[in-house]
Amino acid sequence: MPLHLLLVEDDLDLGASLTQALQGAGLVVEWVRLAADADRFAAQGGHDCLLLDLGLPDGHGLDLLKLWRSRGLATPLIVLTASDALGDRLQGLDEGADDFMVKPFAVEELISRVHAVTRRAAQQAASVWRFGELAVDPQRRECHLGGEPMLLSPREFDILVALARVAGKVVPKHRLAQSLQPLGDAVDFNAIEVHVHHLRRKLGSQWVKTLRGVGYALATEPPEKSPP
Repeated sequence: MPLHLLLVEDDLDLGASLTQALQGAGLVVEWVRLAADADRFAAQGGHDCLLLDLGLPDGHGLDLLKLWRSRGLATPLIVLTASDALGDRLQGLDEGADDFMVKPFAVEELISRVHAVTRRAAQQAASVWRFGELAVDPQRRECHLGGEPMLLSPREFDILVALARVAGKVVPKHRLAQSLQPLGDAVDFNAIEVHVHHLRRKLGSQWVKTLRGVGYALATEPPEKSPP
C-alpha cells in the first residue's frame, strides 16, 4: 500500500515539482497551500506522513504543528523550511516535529526520511517489520509467516500493512477504508470485511482481531498458531 502524504507548501513551483517527484516514487500526495486547508485535510485523517512548510500565507507552520499535537494528532511530520537557524529547528522538534529538512534538499533524501519516520511510528527500526513469526515488508510487498511466504491479494496486503503500522491498536473501519484508496476515496465496508476474512484465513485467526462494530487490530505476537 503506498504511503499517503499531505504536503503543505505555498510555493507553486516547489509544490508542483515535489508532488510530481513524490508521486513518481509511488507515493500518494495531497497538496495544499494554506494553513486553513491543511488543518481541514489533516482532520480528515488517512495520512501516513505530513510535510509542513513553515512560511504559509495565512499562518505559521509551527502554530499549525502545535495545534495538531495539542489535539492528539500523532501522524509523523517533517518540517520543510528555508531557514537553517538552530532555534527554528529546536522549536519545531519541541513542538512535535519528527524531522526537519532545510531547502533546498534532494527529493531522494526526503523520500528516505519519510520512510524512516513512518517506520519509527510503526515502532519498526528496519524496512522489514517483524511481529513474532510474522514479517511484513511494505516496500517489497512481501509477507512471511514462520519463514514461509504468504500469497496475499493486493487488497489483503494493503489491509495487513495498514494494521501493522499501528500493531496492537484497533484501526476503525472508516480509517481503514480511507487508507485503501488514493486521497481517501471510500471503500465499501462489506468489501473490507470480505478481505479481512480472507486475510485471517490465510494468516490464522489469532493474528487479526475483530472489535465488532468498530474495526480490526493486528496482534503483535500471538501466543499460539491456529491453522489457516
